[in-house]
Amino acid sequence: MSSYARGLRDGLPFLLMVLPFGMLFGVVATEAGLSLTETVSFSVVVIAGAAQFTALSLMNEHAPTAVVLASALAVNLRMAMYSASLTPHLGATPLWQRALISYFLVDQTYAGSMLEFEKRPNLSISEKAAYFFGLATPVCPPWYFATLLGAWLGAAIPTELGLDFAVPVAFLAMIAPMLRTPAHKVAAVTAACFALGFAWLPYNLGLIVGGVSGMMAGARAEIYFEARRKT
Repeated sequence: MSSYARGLRDGLPFLLMVLPFGMLFGVVATEAGLSLTETVSFSVVVIAGAAQFTALSLMNEHAPTAVVLASALAVNLRMAMYSASLTPHLGATPLWQRALISYFLVDQTYAGSMLEFEKRPNLSISEKAAYFFGLATPVCPPWYFATLLGAWLGAAIPTELGLDFAVPVAFLAMIAPMLRTPAHKVAAVTAACFALGFAWLPYNLGLIVGGVSGMMAGARAEIYFEARRKT
C-alpha cells in the first residue's frame, strides 16, 4: 500500500467528526446572517473549526474586527507549534508542497502524521509528504462540502428557532478531546477562570485575557510536570 493510500485510510475515521461539525458551522453561520458564499469562503480560507466558531461567536456579539481576528489567532496559536514539530519531517519538501502542507495543517492531519512518522521513522521525505496529503484528503475537502450542506440547511431553518446556543456547545465539544495532559487541563481551567473573571470587559476582550493567561499557565505547568517526571 502506498503512503498516500495509507494516509487516506487512516484519515477516514475523522469524517465522523468533520461532517457533523462542518454542517453545524454552516447552519449557525447562516443563522448569524452570513450568505452562502461568505459561509463557504469562511471554511475554505480559515479551515480551522475552533477558530471559526470563536470568530462567529464574537461576530454575533458585534465585537470589533480587530478583536475577532485577535481571538481567532489566539485560538490557532497551536498551529505554530505544530509547524515547528513537523519541520524535521517535512521541512525539506519543495516550496509548493510546504505551502499546501501549511494550508492543510489542522489538528487531525498533525496528530495522524506524527503518529505515523514516529511509527515508521525510515520513511523518505516524499513518502511522508504523500502520507500527510492522504490524511488531509478525507478531512479538509469534506469540511468544505459539509459547510456548504449546512449552509443550505441553515437557509431553510426559520430564524425564530434560535440556534445561537449551538456555537458554544460545538466549541466545547471540539476542545474537550484535546485536554489530554495535565498541562492542557491547567491551561483550560486557567483560561476559563480568567475569561469569566474578566467577562465585564467590552467586546468580549475577557476571552483574549483568558486565552493569554491559559497559555502562560499551560507553559509553566508543562515545565513543572516535565521536571517532576525527571526526578
